[in-house]
Amino acid sequence: MPTEATLSIADLETIGSPKLWTITVAGLVLLLAVDFVLTRRPHDVRMREAVGWSIFYLALPLIFGAYLWGAFGSGVSVEFFTGYVVEKSLSVDNLFVFMLLLSAFAVPAALAQRVLLYGIIGALVLRAIFIALGAAVLQSGTWAFLLFGGILILTAGKILKDALSGEEQKVDISSMRTIRLLRRFIPVTEDYRGSRLVVREGGRRALTPLALATVAVFATDIVFAVDSVPAVYGVTEDPFLVFATNAFALLGLRALYFVLLGVLAKLRHLNHGLGIILAFIGIKLVLHWAHGVWTWVPEIPTLASLGVIIAVLTTVTITSVYANRRDAEPASSPADH
Repeated sequence: MPTEATLSIADLETIGSPKLWTITVAGLVLLLAVDFVLTRRPHDVRMREAVGWSIFYLALPLIFGAYLWGAFGSGVSVEFFTGYVVEKSLSVDNLFVFMLLLSAFAVPAALAQRVLLYGIIGALVLRAIFIALGAAVLQSGTWAFLLFGGILILTAGKILKDALSGEEQKVDISSMRTIRLLRRFIPVTEDYRGSRLVVREGGRRALTPLALATVAVFATDIVFAVDSVPAVYGVTEDPFLVFATNAFALLGLRALYFVLLGVLAKLRHLNHGLGIILAFIGIKLVLHWAHGVWTWVPEIPTLASLGVIIAVLTTVTITSVYANRRDAEPASSPADH
C-alpha cells in the first residue's frame, strides 16, 4: 500500500489511454510528414503562407482542448491550456535563439525552414525522453516536486539576471563543443549544398554547413528541454497532457518563426516575463510538495496559474511595445521649442 512519501505507477493519474496515445502520435507523425513535403524544395517563405500555417497550428490546440473539455471535463482542459500557454511562451524564446543560430551560420533564407523542422523534431524527441524521465522521478516520491521547483527557481534567477544586465543575447559558435568536435573529426564544405546535410567531396564524406547548423539547434534543444518539462509538470502531473502541450506548442514553430521574424528582437522584455513565470511555477511546485507534508500550506489552483501567466505575458508585451516606441521617438532639440 503506497505511503504519502511514495507514488506508484497507478497513482500517476493520466487520461492517456493506448488508443488516445496512438491517435495523438499518429497525428503528430502525419503533420511532421506534411512539413517534410512542404520543405522538400527550398523556397523563401511568404508572409501569407506563414500566417496561414500559424493560424492552422493555433487552431489545433483549441480544437483539442475543446475535445478534452467534452470528454474529461473542464479541469483537464484548463490544465492543458495552461500548460500550452507556458510551453508556447518558452517556445517563442526558442525561436529567438534559433534566429541567432541561423544568422550566425549564415543559413540561406530558403533553407531556414528545413533547419527549423529538424530543430522541432529534435525538440519533440528530447521532450518525450525528458517527460518519461520526469514521470519516473514523480513515481519515486513527492520529493520530485521539490526538485523540479528548485530547478525552475534557479533557472528563473539566471534568466532574470541575464535580462536585467541589459546585454544582448548572443550565440558564439566557436564555443560550442559539439561544433568543435565535428569540425575536428569530419571535414566541412565551405558552402551550402541545397538541403543536403552530407556530401561526397574528394573521395570522402563531408558535412555541409547546414548539418552544423542543425547540430547546433539540437544542442540548444537539450537546454530548453531541461527548463520546459519541469515547467509543464508544475501545471499537470499527467504525462500525456505534458506531451500534448509540448507537441502542440512545438508543431507550429516553423511557420511562426517567419511571422515573428521582425518582431522577435523587439520583445525586449520577454525574458523578464519568462523568468517571472518560471519562478512562479517553481514556487507552485514547492508549495505543492509542502502541502503534502503540512496540509495547512496553501496550493495555487491551476486556473489562478493560467491567469497569472497570461497577465505576465500581456504586461511584458505592452512594456516592450512602449519601450520600443519611446526609443523610436526622435529626441527633441532646443530649436524645436
